[in-house]
Amino acid sequence: MAKLSKKQAAARAAFAGKANLPVEEAVKLVKENASAKFDETVEIAMNLGVDPRHADQMVRGVVTLPNGTGKDVRVAVFARGPKADEAKAAGAEIVGAEDLMETIQSGKIEFDRCIATPDMMPLVGRLGKILGPRNLMPNPKVGTVTMDVKAAVEAAKGGEVQFKAEKAGVVHAGVGKASFDAEKLAENIRAFVDAVNRAKPSGAKGTYVKKVSISSTMGPGVSLDLSSAVAQ
Repeated sequence: MAKLSKKQAAARAAFAGKANLPVEEAVKLVKENASAKFDETVEIAMNLGVDPRHADQMVRGVVTLPNGTGKDVRVAVFARGPKADEAKAAGAEIVGAEDLMETIQSGKIEFDRCIATPDMMPLVGRLGKILGPRNLMPNPKVGTVTMDVKAAVEAAKGGEVQFKAEKAGVVHAGVGKASFDAEKLAENIRAFVDAVNRAKPSGAKGTYVKKVSISSTMGPGVSLDLSSAVAQ
């Protein structure tokens, strides 16, 4: 077993015995123990009572965090003609069609969000096995297959976060940076929890949200009091 550094040991000691904390208290604890040399991301994980293998229990959606993510999101857009120009003007880093498809097929994926106009989907569909597992496949349900390319690019860069339940029914995402004010992180956390609650599928039975935890990139996690995590 790897030996813990002094910082890691101190962080674990600070978290020991603490669970189901009010959001503000949990945020304060995570911020105080985010001691890496870079600005750590504050991450949220929600354990849901769903089985995503069943179509009527899949949880998927998108939320615009009120205070942004603090992350510089790189956007790729599949478009041609005026829509390609619109994407570039909106700030998309990569814009293309067949050339972009070939770049992705070669294994070069230098973007965090992929957007496409509807007419490009037959082309993008060939990349399903590459983009799908990375949660980068454009999807009309989360607004990444659209003719309003400008709005989609601006949303991606302005704090929009996509979420999707994994096999074990866990949804996770970054909700800001450790350098954010505690109040802004708390607002982002509640906005995310609210969005996941609103995305409750028809097939979900019993307890939907079982546990919510937050952590920093390099730090331990702490569970939240569920009632505290609901938007006021």
